[in-house]
Amino acid sequence: MTSLTVREDYSYRADPDVPDFDDSDPITFMDGECVLCTFGARLIARFDRDDRFKICRVQTPLGRSILTHYGLSVGDPESWLLLVNGKAYTSLDAMIRAGRLVGGIGWLLQPLRLLPRAVQDWLYLRLARNRYALFGRTDMCAVPDPRLRAKLMD
Repeated sequence: MTSLTVREDYSYRADPDVPDFDDSDPITFMDGECVLCTFGARLIARFDRDDRFKICRVQTPLGRSILTHYGLSVGDPESWLLLVNGKAYTSLDAMIRAGRLVGGIGWLLQPLRLLPRAVQDWLYLRLARNRYALFGRTDMCAVPDPRLRAKLMD
């Protein structure tokens, strides 16, 4: 499993390779070509009642630079990242945290917190590495959902 490079909160602000961006609200960095990620992005757009979340495809310049900053790779299927208050989270832990912040149906992920971290990582890894084979590919930006398009950071 790819491990996140641990860094100080908001360390990306001092990284000259990371463009400036609004980090005042939670941001998910996810694969813009993955059907499963696109489904997750739609759920975030639909259930984010406070309209706080932003979504950045990892294929964008900002997405690539943030992943690189944290030692992750765009081509790596394990590169789903949540950024909240300057702190980065990955793997199933990031999805569970995002679910809690979004609320609504996102709370369905909360029981997964009870699993040991190694089991969480194993489950996430299995799903992430097989996501194209299981669910296929799409283009997140081609999705005509106006709520989702409003959250995209492109």
